Amino acid sequence: MIVIVDDRDSVKEGFSAWFNREGVATAALSPQDLGAWVGGVADADIVAIEAFLLGEWSDRRNLPKLIKNRCSAVVIALNENKSLEDTLDLFASGVDDVVRKPVHVKEILARINAIQRRGGAQDTNGESGDLRVFFDGRDPEVKGEVLPLPRRERRILEYLMSHQGKRVTKTQLFNAVYGIFDEHIDENVVESHISKLRKRLRQRMGHDPIDSQRYLGYRMCA
Repeated sequence: MIVIVDDRDSVKEGFSAWFNREGVATAALSPQDLGAWVGGVADADIVAIEAFLLGEWSDRRNLPKLIKNRCSAVVIALNENKSLEDTLDLFASGVDDVVRKPVHVKEILARINAIQRRGGAQDTNGESGDLRVFFDGRDPEVKGEVLPLPRRERRILEYLMSHQGKRVTKTQLFNAVYGIFDEHIDENVVESHISKLRKRLRQRMGHDPIDSQRYLGYRMCA
């Protein structure tokens, strides 16, 4: 899940819609609400956040360190001007990357993935046997051929691959796909997505690369 922070509703709504089209859950907060929310959110919820996307406001340099004190999520700042001084100040404040607008959400996702790899948050380069998974909105490949997937299934596959070899729970998958604020969708919908995804992978790969154990969750195998 990605948290979008900005004073302007148009910015938050725009990025939320673009990320949603890529199957990435988002939450939109104002700068005034972010500090209190980061300080009070439960640990089980904040670990579901992959990145914070900070828009433009006057005192945004005060928040990256606050975020980093609570979680290891990537912090990316959007910069609407060409000021080198402003860019250097943002990096000094603790952000992981500064991105010039306009920018496509696929580039943002690719940057998040690259930062996670460098930080050791992901133990995989996106490949497992005949399966190759991208983290920038593209469909995966099996034996060199594209495997078209609905966005939710693709997002689940990306999450499992980014935690390859580790067991992840249904709740973790739900939070990654739908976000921690969506109370109108039953968590059990993940089971339906997983079932369809496993069938597609089995048909193309000849075996099921996803191991599941009741109450324990799912794990991507080699």
